[in-house]
Amino acid sequence: MACKGQLEVEVELKSPADKVWGTIRDSTIIFPKALSHDYKCIEVLEGDGKAPGSVRLIHYAEGSPIVKVSKERIESVDEAEKIYVYSIFEGDLMKYYKSFIAKIVVVSKGESSSVKWSCEFEKASEEIPEPGVIKEFAVKNFVEIDDYLHTKA
Repeated sequence: MACKGQLEVEVELKSPADKVWGTIRDSTIIFPKALSHDYKCIEVLEGDGKAPGSVRLIHYAEGSPIVKVSKERIESVDEAEKIYVYSIFEGDLMKYYKSFIAKIVVVSKGESSSVKWSCEFEKASEEIPEPGVIKEFAVKNFVEIDDYLHTKA
Protein backbone atom coordinates (compact mmCIF):
# COMPACT_ATOMS: atom_id res chain seq x y z
CA MET A 1 0.00 0.00 0.00
CA ALA A 2 1.11 3.53 -0.74
CA CYS A 3 2.01 5.72 2.19
CA LYS A 4 1.79 8.92 0.16
CA GLY A 5 -0.90 11.52 0.52
CA GLN A 6 -1.84 15.14 0.40
CA LEU A 7 -3.91 17.59 2.40
CA GLU A 8 -5.19 21.04 1.58
CA VAL A 9 -7.17 23.80 3.21
CA GLU A 10 -8.23 27.34 2.34
CA VAL A 11 -8.54 30.05 4.99
CA GLU A 12 -10.49 33.29 4.39
CA LEU A 13 -8.74 36.34 5.88
CA LYS A 14 -9.74 39.97 6.43
CA SER A 15 -6.32 41.35 5.49
CA PRO A 16 -5.38 42.28 1.91
CA ALA A 17 -3.29 39.77 -0.04
CA ASP A 18 -0.22 42.04 -0.26
CA LYS A 19 0.00 42.35 3.54
CA VAL A 20 -0.48 38.62 4.09
CA TRP A 21 2.10 37.80 1.41
CA GLY A 22 4.57 40.25 2.95
CA THR A 23 4.15 38.59 6.33
CA ILE A 24 4.75 35.13 4.88
CA ARG A 25 7.80 36.36 2.98
CA ASP A 26 9.15 37.99 6.17
CA SER A 27 8.12 35.09 8.42
CA THR A 28 11.72 34.61 9.62
CA ILE A 29 11.37 37.87 11.54
CA ILE A 30 7.60 38.29 11.97
CA PHE A 31 6.48 34.82 13.11
CA PRO A 32 8.62 34.71 16.31
CA LYS A 33 7.30 38.21 17.20
CA ALA A 34 3.64 37.83 16.21
CA LEU A 35 3.32 34.13 17.09
CA SER A 36 5.79 33.82 19.97
CA HIS A 37 3.54 31.21 21.62
CA ASP A 38 4.24 28.94 18.59
CA TYR A 39 7.72 30.00 17.38
CA LYS A 40 10.76 30.52 19.63
CA CYS A 41 13.01 31.56 16.74
CA ILE A 42 13.71 31.04 13.06
CA GLU A 43 17.37 31.00 12.05
CA VAL A 44 18.60 31.42 8.48
CA LEU A 45 21.32 28.81 7.90
CA GLU A 46 21.82 29.27 4.16
CA GLY A 47 20.80 32.02 1.75
CA ASP A 48 18.77 35.07 2.74
CA GLY A 49 15.78 33.23 4.24
CA LYS A 50 13.53 34.32 1.36
CA ALA A 51 15.00 33.04 -1.91
CA PRO A 52 14.78 29.48 -3.26
CA GLY A 53 17.58 27.37 -1.83
CA SER A 54 17.50 29.19 1.51
CA VAL A 55 17.55 26.90 4.54
CA ARG A 56 15.89 27.85 7.83
CA LEU A 57 16.01 26.17 11.23
CA ILE A 58 12.74 26.64 13.10
CA HIS A 59 12.50 26.25 16.87
CA TYR A 60 8.88 25.86 17.93
CA ALA A 61 7.55 26.97 21.30
CA GLU A 62 5.99 24.71 23.92
CA GLY A 63 2.55 24.99 22.29
CA SER A 64 3.65 23.01 19.24
CA PRO A 65 2.01 19.56 19.39
CA ILE A 66 4.59 17.16 17.90
CA VAL A 67 7.38 19.20 16.41
CA LYS A 68 9.93 21.17 18.43
CA VAL A 69 12.57 21.66 15.69
CA SER A 70 12.47 21.50 11.91
CA LYS A 71 14.81 22.39 9.11
CA GLU A 72 13.19 23.62 5.90
CA ARG A 73 14.36 24.55 2.44
CA ILE A 74 12.58 27.14 0.35
CA GLU A 75 11.96 25.30 -2.92
CA SER A 76 10.35 28.04 -5.00
CA VAL A 77 8.85 31.51 -4.75
CA ASP A 78 6.59 33.22 -7.27
CA GLU A 79 6.22 36.85 -6.22
CA ALA A 80 3.68 37.69 -8.96
CA GLU A 81 1.36 34.77 -8.14
CA LYS A 82 2.16 34.86 -4.38
CA ILE A 83 3.19 31.19 -4.21
CA TYR A 84 5.68 29.88 -1.65
CA VAL A 85 6.84 26.23 -1.65
CA TYR A 86 9.01 24.71 1.07
CA SER A 87 10.15 21.27 2.13
CA ILE A 88 10.94 19.94 5.57
CA PHE A 89 14.02 17.74 5.42
CA GLU A 90 15.30 17.44 9.01
CA GLY A 91 13.88 17.59 12.50
CA ASP A 92 11.10 16.00 14.54
CA LEU A 93 8.64 15.74 11.63
CA MET A 94 11.01 13.42 9.76
CA LYS A 95 10.46 10.77 12.45
CA TYR A 96 6.98 10.38 10.94
CA TYR A 97 7.38 11.31 7.27
CA LYS A 98 9.96 10.40 4.63
CA SER A 99 9.10 13.55 2.69
CA PHE A 100 7.03 16.64 3.40
CA ILE A 101 6.53 19.46 0.89
CA ALA A 102 4.11 22.31 1.54
CA LYS A 103 2.76 25.08 -0.65
CA ILE A 104 1.22 28.41 0.36
CA VAL A 105 -0.78 30.45 -2.14
CA VAL A 106 -2.14 33.88 -1.20
CA VAL A 107 -5.16 34.91 -3.27
CA SER A 108 -6.54 38.45 -3.44
CA LYS A 109 -10.26 38.83 -2.78
CA GLY A 110 -10.45 42.60 -3.25
CA GLU A 111 -9.96 44.17 0.18
CA SER A 112 -9.48 40.76 1.78
CA SER A 113 -7.68 37.54 0.82
CA SER A 114 -7.48 33.82 1.29
CA VAL A 115 -4.56 31.53 1.90
CA LYS A 116 -4.46 28.07 0.37
CA TRP A 117 -2.13 25.70 2.20
CA SER A 118 -1.43 22.24 0.87
CA CYS A 119 1.12 19.52 1.50
CA GLU A 120 2.31 16.33 -0.11
CA PHE A 121 3.85 13.76 2.15
CA GLU A 122 5.13 10.24 2.37
CA LYS A 123 4.65 8.49 5.69
CA ALA A 124 7.53 6.66 7.32
CA SER A 125 5.11 3.74 7.88
CA GLU A 126 1.45 2.98 7.26
CA GLU A 127 0.62 3.36 10.96
CA ILE A 128 1.53 7.05 10.93
CA PRO A 129 -1.59 9.26 10.75
CA GLU A 130 -2.06 11.89 8.08
CA PRO A 131 -0.59 15.24 9.19
CA GLY A 132 -3.96 16.75 10.16
CA VAL A 133 -2.39 18.30 13.25
CA ILE A 134 0.04 20.20 11.01
CA LYS A 135 -2.80 21.39 8.78
CA GLU A 136 -4.64 22.67 11.89
CA PHE A 137 -1.45 24.39 13.06
CA ALA A 138 -1.10 26.13 9.65
CA VAL A 139 -4.74 27.29 9.74
CA LYS A 140 -4.29 28.63 13.28
CA ASN A 141 -1.15 30.49 12.20
CA PHE A 142 -2.88 32.16 9.23
CA VAL A 143 -5.84 33.27 11.38
CA GLU A 144 -3.47 34.64 14.04
CA ILE A 145 -1.38 36.45 11.42
CA ASP A 146 -4.60 38.01 10.11
CA ASP A 147 -5.42 39.19 13.66
CA TYR A 148 -1.85 40.46 14.09
CA LEU A 149 -2.08 42.48 10.86
CA HIS A 150 -5.34 44.05 12.06
CA THR A 151 -4.08 44.99 15.52
CA LYS A 152 -0.88 46.43 14.05
CA ALA A 153 -2.66 48.52 11.39
